Amino acid sequence: MSTTPKRALLVIDVQNEYDTGGLPIEYPPLSTSLPAIGRAIDAARAAGVPVVVIQHTSPAGSPVFDKGSDGWQLHPVVASRPYDHYIEKTLPSSFTGTDLAAWLAERHIDTLTVIGYMTQVCDDSTTREAMHRGLGVEVLHDATGAIPLANSAGGASAEEVHRVSLVVMQSLFAAVLSTDDWIALLGNGGVPERDNLVASRQRGAALAEAAA
Repeated sequence: MSTTPKRALLVIDVQNEYDTGGLPIEYPPLSTSLPAIGRAIDAARAAGVPVVVIQHTSPAGSPVFDKGSDGWQLHPVVASRPYDHYIEKTLPSSFTGTDLAAWLAERHIDTLTVIGYMTQVCDDSTTREAMHRGLGVEVLHDATGAIPLANSAGGASAEEVHRVSLVVMQSLFAAVLSTDDWIALLGNGGVPERDNLVASRQRGAALAEAAA
């Protein structure tokens, strides 16, 4: 990978379903993430970083992301801004069943910056697959968001889901940083701090020991 990343900004599933639909984002609140998404898109355009807009579609009649429904539509924060490439996907990873990999390869993109929804599903799936494909990944924590979950495996608040997902990403799969820090990197050609699983585990063990 080159010293100065050749980036593309992936704007994943910023759709009304996560605002006024059946899966309202709770953490960070939309009042935080939507403005951050807009700032990231604007900064990418100003810096010449291509913007890829991704829209999720479920089978006809599905309770969420039914194509053509209001919930399926792109949120105005994204719909009102220009982009370089559009992808419609049907599975969590933005790579599966799409032309994303080929589009990136044609442009010699080596680093993806991930924003949009949801942190623990489509952002996570796309980040992992990108890393497996040898791409660098950056995730902007305030331009993503999560929902609370409860099922037979347990329950977690939206904040817990978001926080733990990002801790795991930073430990191996991506560099996690704020939108403002990322915009600063665009201006100075820098790269964000990356971590590794061994060092993250050592810090985690020290935290557990201190709390005991």
